[in-house]
Amino acid sequence: MARSLNKLSALFVKNAPAGKHSDGGGLWLVKREDGGGQWVLRVTVHGRRREMGLGSTTEISLKEVRETAERWRFISRSDLDPIKERQRQRREAAKKLNLLREIANDAFESRKAELKGDGLAGRWFSPLELHVLPKLGGVPVSDIDQTDIRDTLAPIWHSKADTARKALNRLAICIRHAAALGLEVDIQAAEKARALLGQQRHTPKNIPALPWQEAPDFYSTLSDGTVTHLALRLLILTGVRSGPLRFLHDEQITGDIWTIPGEAQKGRRGRTPDFRVPLSTEALLVLGEARALSRDGFMFPSVKKGVISDATMARFMERANMEARPHGFRSSLRDWIAETTDTPESIAELTLGHTVGNKVERAYRRTDFLEQRRLLLQKWADFLTGRTAVDQVPPEVSMNV
Repeated sequence: MARSLNKLSALFVKNAPAGKHSDGGGLWLVKREDGGGQWVLRVTVHGRRREMGLGSTTEISLKEVRETAERWRFISRSDLDPIKERQRQRREAAKKLNLLREIANDAFESRKAELKGDGLAGRWFSPLELHVLPKLGGVPVSDIDQTDIRDTLAPIWHSKADTARKALNRLAICIRHAAALGLEVDIQAAEKARALLGQQRHTPKNIPALPWQEAPDFYSTLSDGTVTHLALRLLILTGVRSGPLRFLHDEQITGDIWTIPGEAQKGRRGRTPDFRVPLSTEALLVLGEARALSRDGFMFPSVKKGVISDATMARFMERANMEARPHGFRSSLRDWIAETTDTPESIAELTLGHTVGNKVERAYRRTDFLEQRRLLLQKWADFLTGRTAVDQVPPEVSMNV
């Protein structure tokens, strides 16, 4: 029996002529005219002859292929079809692979309901997609350790500090998600990587804001009735963030109250209550003009489709050689409140839609101080426009919006 195995030599395999050459035990070398060759194993299972390829002669040596052939002969002697068994093993291996890319997508899908707009803007996923998955997406999540993460994020850790921090936080969520799926992962890998990366040198900069004293002069320049001018006017008047403003729909306006849905607010976590914004007489005038330009119910449409972008308003201020940016008007309003009124801190913060108090305090508070905020924003509007408190918008304007 020993003489019937291992008939070939490595030298013969290299120089063998075209044709089929037996190594014994069902292992064959199939040599082609171009000099290339393949290994083929022939076995009999349940009376049927089966042939399975074992690879190329350039990739698998004679010694290696003999070991592989013996392993499959053993399988066939157990009355298992080696070809089907190999396919089964490959499927099982694929199930266990669990690449980071797959885990990240699954983690994102599981959390979409928690994200603003179901995460359709891609802001949650983009730090991973741009800075992590190109390098680690094809790596099994169980193989990822702190050095892999450090090497991936090191190039942007200081230069793009905020993005790098978000990418690391998202990656930590993905690893915890993998652990919840029952995979063997180092759940502390992200935190260990943070220690290896060290303290970030980048110092976050506040968004430039226009001093509140200069706000009326700028407001007076927004007079041409375009979507950009109207959007900026309402942004300044209400102190809201640009996201809810850009997606303002006429269904959100009831009388002189604008209700921003909870899912449209920044930092949404679970069930966020809707936020009511009282509209001043000037704000109602702006909405009256905006309604004539609205499309599909959206008060501030873009030129082609969708709604106006945040960049559109920012570019307008940039072209006016202003350092300040739209988001900075929230600071302008907050500073005006602090320096010119005796408004309590809680009402001032609520005016900007900030969370006030701890969870217990919020649970027992039954008011959003709407009327107090209404008076405050009316005074702000009067300051911006130079109107006196007795000036009123015609009744038909408020009814139309």
